[in-house]
Order: sequence, then structure tokens, then C-alpha cells
Amino acid sequence: MEKIAQRPQSLSSLQFTYCPGCVHGVAHRLIAECIDELELRNSMTGVAPVGCSVFAYKFFDFDMAQAAHGRAPAVATGMKRARPEMNVFTYQGDGDLAAIGTAEIIHAANRGEHITVFFINNAIYGMTGGQMAPTTLPGMKTSTSPYGRDADDIGHPIKVAEMLNTLDAPYFIERVSLLSPAEINKAKKATLKALQYNKEERGFTFVEFIATCPTGWGIDPVKSLAWAKENMLPVFPIGNFRDKGAAQ
Repeated sequence: MEKIAQRPQSLSSLQFTYCPGCVHGVAHRLIAECIDELELRNSMTGVAPVGCSVFAYKFFDFDMAQAAHGRAPAVATGMKRARPEMNVFTYQGDGDLAAIGTAEIIHAANRGEHITVFFINNAIYGMTGGQMAPTTLPGMKTSTSPYGRDADDIGHPIKVAEMLNTLDAPYFIERVSLLSPAEINKAKKATLKALQYNKEERGFTFVEFIATCPTGWGIDPVKSLAWAKENMLPVFPIGNFRDKGAAQ
């Protein structure tokens, strides 16, 4: 019998430990498939965050490093500058990247560092108890906003892709969704392009994944997909913000 699907070589054989319905595993597979297709596995190094995906260094089967909370872009910058022959990416959640790591992501992007950043946006702190994140939607209830996020008091959600798009240096910026098979296929195309530019030393590339957190949101996995489509996509619309290579 012909095998038409298999685990990417860039993923380890360990079973994911994410909650049921969590799409971190989907994002991991997309990244791993693209690394394999681009033949980058032997030159790739990833930087794992602090958060639900802290164990990404166990799930990817190539060199990985663990950064302090929010500092993945700084660590990746040091790696790439010290070993320019390597390809380097970071994998970060919204608390890691958009809260404690805001300075690191902005300045790495502003310098046009030759790294790729994968940003998982599920609008909540998943690992530490479902607290409000910088990306939490107005009116959204969390363990630290039980009456809903009050945008007049707490501020509005930070739109990272749009924020980075105000900078001159980034080469590629796109927001994608992991909420349906069709959207996952589109997400893979963006992931592949970001890593292709990484391979070609084009500059800073960034992909934001709209994701779910059924456990943190307190709803079942199927309903979480519908909830995200209805509530997250209007605030964080998917699309390409920057592709300097498209006109070449």
C-alpha cells in the first residue's frame, strides 16, 4: 500500500502534550513540512518561548534553544549574527511576544534581522490560567477580566502584524488562520514563503497564526473554531501586509 501521508522528518516522534482542540500541533506540522520541503532541516535552529509551546524544543527534530520569557527574537538575533550560515526562527505566543517581549519583536523587526518569527495569537494566556493577554478582545472574559475586557480602561488589543507593518525594514508580514482546512492550506503557503525568504537571506519575515484555546476560553474544540471565526477574525483580519519579494 502506498503511503501518502507521514510525519515530517522535522517533527520528533514524541506525542504532543497540548490540550484537545489546541492548534499548536497544526502550526508545528506546517512549519516542519515547510522546513522539510525547503531542505532546511540540517541548517535550521528554532527558539522556543515561555508559554504553552515551551516544549517546542522537544517536538521539532533539529537544533532548538529555549529563551527567557519574551526574549526569543534577541536570542535568535545573537544566533544568526554569530552563525550567519544558520537559518533561525522563533515560535512565540501572544503573552511571550506581545507583552513581555514587545521591545524585542519591534527592534528585531526594525533592524531587519534575518530571522523568521511565527506568532500564535489565541487572545489569552493559556499556560498560566487563562489570564487576559495583550490580544484579548474587548468584552472578552478571562480569569483576570471576569466582566470582560474594558477597552476604555485596559486598552484595545494589540495588532502585532499591523504594528510591525509601520516599520520600514520587515520583508514579509502575513496573518493567517488555522480555523479550517482551507485556511490551514493558505497558512502553509505563507509559512513556506516566509521560510523561503529566510533561506534566501532576504530579511525579517513574520507570520501570525490566528489560533484557538478551548481550555482557556472554556468552550469545546468545535465551538472554539466557530467562536474564533465570529469574534477574532473581525478584529484580526487575515491577509498579507508586506511582501517585498512579490514585485521582484
